[in-house]
Amino acid sequence: MTISIFEIVGSPLCVASGDGQKVYERLSVALKDSRRVSLSFYNISTLTSAFLNSAVGQLYGEFSEVQIRALLNVQDMQPDDLALLKRVVETAKQYFRDPQKFDQAVRESLGDENDEA
Repeated sequence: MTISIFEIVGSPLCVASGDGQKVYERLSVALKDSRRVSLSFYNISTLTSAFLNSAVGQLYGEFSEVQIRALLNVQDMQPDDLALLKRVVETAKQYFRDPQKFDQAVRESLGDENDEA
């Protein structure tokens, strides 16, 4: 089965996490049914990490990397967008391996606001 991001979002601009959530919901149903999915980025001109985090990144909290690799294929993606997707996926895998540790590391690197009060 092919899921067209353009058809779901209705625009070549994929910037909002809410639109990414719509894509995620379709992907999640297909993966739960163990269906192979091609995610088509045809006609997409602009992508953000917020969109990709919602659409693809959160899959790593629900499915194993093995399941995702076996069932999900990405097509029609520009090289720059593919590089962004790879960064989003790597971050998602790190996060879902140990969310508390990841959150703590982010707080420490940003400086915990509670420490400054």
